[in-house]
Amino acid sequence: MARIRLNQEYRNKIANRIKQGLFQEDTQEKRKYDDLKGQQIDLNDKAWDMAEKIVRRHYTDDDVEKAYYLQNKFENVSTIAKDSCFHFHYMGTQEKRDYNDNVVIEDNVAIEKHFDFKLNGDIDVENNDSHYRNDNDYAYALFRDEINAQEDCNADILIEQREKDDNPHKRKFTENNDKYLGLSGGRNNETKYGREWNEKYQLDLIGRDYCRDRSIACSEQEFNFLISWKQAKGQFVIAHEKWINSVLKQMKEIKIGLKGYKWLDEAIELANELGIEITDHEIIRTNSTGLVIYNPKNLAERIKGMKNTEKTREQKIAERVAYMQQQQNNSDNLN
Repeated sequence: MARIRLNQEYRNKIANRIKQGLFQEDTQEKRKYDDLKGQQIDLNDKAWDMAEKIVRRHYTDDDVEKAYYLQNKFENVSTIAKDSCFHFHYMGTQEKRDYNDNVVIEDNVAIEKHFDFKLNGDIDVENNDSHYRNDNDYAYALFRDEINAQEDCNADILIEQREKDDNPHKRKFTENNDKYLGLSGGRNNETKYGREWNEKYQLDLIGRDYCRDRSIACSEQEFNFLISWKQAKGQFVIAHEKWINSVLKQMKEIKIGLKGYKWLDEAIELANELGIEITDHEIIRTNSTGLVIYNPKNLAERIKGMKNTEKTREQKIAERVAYMQQQQNNSDNLN
């Protein structure tokens, strides 16, 4: 049987099949994402219980009842409404530097932070993370499967476009994602997931509009508990990004290889070496030049090395011992 030339249509089909396979693959990156995703509802519920405890200690049920009574009685009174975000603070110590750059400890300073329980509320990420974070990163990560099941939606779009300027392609998918999640209506106009989520996490608060215009006192222990909740959300978003980036990195290398291949059987061999079974009949039925041609087995090994990159302490020690032994052997050979 004559070999079949690999055209762009076949390249795209095979690349898409490989990409689907990589997303299904059980890797360290995917397991980390899946594990953290499974913890999110419980984390949010526990943090909300803590926030409600703090708020109700300050604004009691009796206070709320009286505020509603006055607001309902007088047209010019607007003092209470439901809200999902809060400013909490505790009185602690804070380091600062004087004019001579000496460290000075200030006592009895209000340590304050904003805590937003809305689906698109803010999160805390690693301090050395330089990427701008979109408010919807968390929602896209949490409802990834639901979003990607919809036509013209892509829960990974912010990761794919992270280093790029705003553009029509990005806007198309973010707008569709937000519409599906119910986040595009603006504050108090959410629908679907956005409304269900935000109605679950809201309290009657006394004050003016923005976070009811108040900071509520809490203990340092309570404050740190809520800080850990925000950080856990950030870690989940980062896990989503690392998983998707690991796949995108592999796909970049795969597309280079596919572009260099001349024959369909070479591309199919690459897919099979990666553990993704494809036949030429499947590619043909379902609907070049100038670059170095990668050997399919070598390329497959190169791509496999791009995932499961976290090493155990034992592996690091073994590698270090092997390195030192190699250095000693090199030194002995020189002598």
